[in-house]
Amino acid sequence: MITNSMTNKIFEIINGHTFHLHNQRISYVLTIMENGQLGHLYYGKSLGALSVADIAYLKTQNSKSAGTVKYSPDTGNFTLADRAQEYPVYGSSDFRRGAIDVSCNQEPWYLDFKFADYSITSDKPRNLETPESYAIGNEEATQLNMRLVDDQHQLELTEHFTIFDNQSVVVRSTTVKNCTNKPVNIENMMSAVLELPDDKFQMINLSGAWLKERHVKFHNLEQGTVAVESLKGASGHQHNPFIALVRSQDLNQGEVYASNLVYSGNFISQVEVNEWHKTRLMSGLNPTYFGWKLDVNESFKTPEAVMYYSDHGINGLMDVAAGFTKKHVIDRRWRQRDRPIVFNNWEATYYDFDEQKLLKLARQAKRIGMECFVVDDGWFGQRNTDRSSLGDWRVDPRKFPNGIAAFSKKIHAMGLQMGLWFEPEMVSPDTSLYQEHPDWVVRHPYKCVSIGRGQYVLDFANPEVVESVYQQIKPVILAAELDYMKWDMNRNITEAYSPYLTRHNIPQTEFFHRYAQGVNRLYQLILTDFPDMLIEGCAGGGGRFDLGTLFYCPQIWPSDDSDAVERLSILTGTALAYPLSSFSNHVSAAPNDQVGRQTSPDFRQMVADFGPLGYELDISKLPLDELEQIKENIAFYRRHRQLFVNGRFRQLQSIDPQSNEVTWSVENTDKTEFFVGFYRKLATPNSGVLNYVKLPMVDPNLTYQIDGQEKVSGAVLQHLGLRQPYQFNGANRDTAELYGDFQAHLFHIVSVE
Repeated sequence: MITNSMTNKIFEIINGHTFHLHNQRISYVLTIMENGQLGHLYYGKSLGALSVADIAYLKTQNSKSAGTVKYSPDTGNFTLADRAQEYPVYGSSDFRRGAIDVSCNQEPWYLDFKFADYSITSDKPRNLETPESYAIGNEEATQLNMRLVDDQHQLELTEHFTIFDNQSVVVRSTTVKNCTNKPVNIENMMSAVLELPDDKFQMINLSGAWLKERHVKFHNLEQGTVAVESLKGASGHQHNPFIALVRSQDLNQGEVYASNLVYSGNFISQVEVNEWHKTRLMSGLNPTYFGWKLDVNESFKTPEAVMYYSDHGINGLMDVAAGFTKKHVIDRRWRQRDRPIVFNNWEATYYDFDEQKLLKLARQAKRIGMECFVVDDGWFGQRNTDRSSLGDWRVDPRKFPNGIAAFSKKIHAMGLQMGLWFEPEMVSPDTSLYQEHPDWVVRHPYKCVSIGRGQYVLDFANPEVVESVYQQIKPVILAAELDYMKWDMNRNITEAYSPYLTRHNIPQTEFFHRYAQGVNRLYQLILTDFPDMLIEGCAGGGGRFDLGTLFYCPQIWPSDDSDAVERLSILTGTALAYPLSSFSNHVSAAPNDQVGRQTSPDFRQMVADFGPLGYELDISKLPLDELEQIKENIAFYRRHRQLFVNGRFRQLQSIDPQSNEVTWSVENTDKTEFFVGFYRKLATPNSGVLNYVKLPMVDPNLTYQIDGQEKVSGAVLQHLGLRQPYQFNGANRDTAELYGDFQAHLFHIVSVE
């Protein structure tokens, strides 16, 4: 046995053929199978140090399943059909979907990657060129690199497994190298595979559409394949790369396995159950409309996939996903800094503004406690509708007669940060950029070409386009001394075709991935020059809410729907996979501009307080009492901002978006302070007056004070629960605390002596 110990991470090789990555929380065990390929033995709760006898037990499988094909005449009963594998390949006794497909001259290759050697690394620096997980120093992560070789096809495959200190996560990616003397074509290449020994799970995915993104969906697993995917050039409003397999819908108990991609382009995440009820989870680049020409001695590496594990139910998964993302994906500088309370002018003015109107709003925003003034769409070119000026990133002199620098100086002089909206990936037909460079637009060379929202997508597969866009944006950032950028992307890709690729004899099947790399390149250029500028991601709202975006943007605009009731469902789903700190919230006007719903200022603010807070309504026209409410809430939020943004977030009732009641909480690290948000969407007639929500997270040995009033033991709150506010039921007008539809109460619970 060979052991390499680094802090709480241990890497073991047992009997020369089995590899064990583990920390205090998890174990991941892989082995060299009889045929020389890599097999999977275990992923789950930490097994501690494994003995030779343990490994022998894990590996024993002497009987062959019925109806299978033997791998070769030399391996006895061995077949890949019933073996758990680390990176399976279709067609050599395994007929399930494989992780990699390669062809040469239109001939499919049936690949046979056998173990060659391994290496261990402990450095995983943050590199802006590619969104990936990172570690600081040599003590936070251990990466096992397993090199495998297909001698007959002269391909080399390296599987990367990274385990992190005190994280219930294994990060996977794969690199393939062409060692032949001729080009080959990659037609499918997954980032990660996880084989599980049974199918006693429900699959959770996050689905929806524009204005209703990332609602929780449940699927019962049966023999066959269920998949979520995107072919939009972005992760998309309809599906998210995150999927989870849960033993039950219990919030606090039971095993959960999940995966997510550190990627913002076309993806597929799928689960396949075979005839023996074994489960295979795979995630990676969507193979549809994907291909990659791999020239001699060239390599291709997949995006990273994060494989999560929890044995504490759905809340345990949320805790694992949030903790890992904040520490190892998002730039850590944003954990230490207060997220600014933003005023965004969009729903206050839309395109109808000038400098004086904005300054009036800014002065009012400052008076009531806001910290960052963001000028949204409409500040550039001749942008008075959404059908003009994208790609002309010059300040509109009619709106800013003294230029953006003079305006920004006035904003900064008020003590506010300055922010601007950009949509750098798009171009409008009326701009000089479009007229001078029609070949910089994504479109095929045929007559009929789609147009969406009056705009085209720029060809970010072309490095010259990315550089040109940055050279337009950079002077504006410098002139405005920007603190904050909102990066939007309002149109998905159609007729995916790059004239640049054709000119350079690069297959068009590489377009989508090269486009994603171009987006990453623009982020890299901006953040290299302006590392302290906060970029908020946006894609028509939540059309690109993923780990690839969070690598560059510490927060994302989750939906163009700012209605607080809808945000309950959006946040509930999003928080399964992403931290509360990534969820940008704006209190907007009522009735709401997207759904026309009328909600109270208190309700809207009690929803928006969970995460980075902002406002997006015409504060110059609000009555004094409502302005005072906003001012009081901002003062309250500032006192508790770190807890609302970085506290441990939990669901306390249900994650079903159809549930009428939503209750969630944030807590500090020592369980001495909590906020519990209680929300009821619709009033219910003649309801019981005494209802409780259990608080499993409190310390039963402490005493807590609720809203500065009752003092209750943690044991009572944990086992009986927190009393819900009395709802008006037609007969209790003198004691009811909540009336009508869209009810909310924010409990503040603090430990006392």
